[in-house]
Amino acid sequence: MPLLLRTPLHTVCLKQKARMTGFSGWEMPVQFSSIRQEHEAVRTSAGAFDISHMGKFILAGPDVIAQLQKLVPSDLSRLSEGKAQYTVLLNEQGGIIDDLIVYHQGITNGNQQITLIVNAGTTDKDKTWLQAHLSESVSFTDVSRRNALIAVQGPKATEKLQQLCAEENIQALPRYNHLTGKLLGYPAFFARTGYTGEDGFEVMVPVDAAVAVWQKLMDLGIAPCGLGARDTLRLEASMALYGQDINDTTTPLEAGLGWLVHLDKVDDFVGRAVLEQQKANGVARKLVGLTLAGRNIARHDYDLLSEGQSVGIVTSGTFSPTLGYPVALGYLPPNLAKVDQRVEVAIRGKTFPATVTKRPFYKSK
Repeated sequence: MPLLLRTPLHTVCLKQKARMTGFSGWEMPVQFSSIRQEHEAVRTSAGAFDISHMGKFILAGPDVIAQLQKLVPSDLSRLSEGKAQYTVLLNEQGGIIDDLIVYHQGITNGNQQITLIVNAGTTDKDKTWLQAHLSESVSFTDVSRRNALIAVQGPKATEKLQQLCAEENIQALPRYNHLTGKLLGYPAFFARTGYTGEDGFEVMVPVDAAVAVWQKLMDLGIAPCGLGARDTLRLEASMALYGQDINDTTTPLEAGLGWLVHLDKVDDFVGRAVLEQQKANGVARKLVGLTLAGRNIARHDYDLLSEGQSVGIVTSGTFSPTLGYPVALGYLPPNLAKVDQRVEVAIRGKTFPATVTKRPFYKSK
């Protein structure tokens, strides 16, 4: 069994008595205090997550955006300096190779500078796919192990982070924008993006700056948070988890990511023909939100039933700390995917009622 990789914050997390777990080949903190406490800290104040395990690529060249455009269904022509675009890499069947964020960092000496942040478990797969489809005019640099990435999330996250970077006015930065500057004197990349449903930033700094930045965040009263709270937060906000809710066999139209598909704007991209067909004829399944009563939690891979027949599958499920009842995501045929439709979930040999619910389950004020 291969050894798990460790982030630059591994030692300091252990000193904070984090409970560790294996995740996508990395040893990561699943919780520090409790999932509920960390979840509530992000919903009411601010929490920090070590997400240094995620893949980080830097692309440069005269036509990087045009070349990436052939690999994603979203219109990247509107992506200007300082802007970010959440999108998906597609295979020939329209399946999702990965979901990622594209950051346009401007033009230097005629070369577009692009940063891509990808999922930890798909870093190698994405790298292989991108390098196979980008021409030699694109310089590709994998900086995944050179830089740490910390997510600072919550309604008070931005004002707290601002205290550590007086030279940069990050509070004025709109959502899905980014800038480069200094943090504690170190070069830093600030992106007003996140995976919790709250405001906040994802901050990339050199590996040797990671511990100092993390400790300063703790000094400001920001709660250290693990993967457990990250999962309950993203699920309340109905954000898909790659490998569970979306994968190589699900298309963005099936996964409720149709807003990423710009068929009227983009001439051609890998998987376009499949998406055109689905757009015209409809999809065979749809990702839906589900709510349950009591504490009956619908977990990943549990069957969804209608009139005693299996009709779909749960992809993610948890008890929502904010809402006080279980929520889940799962795939159902279109005729059963309407809001307020009743289905059942098979849980440990018994069936329990579930209701199709509008997503997201939670939306920040």
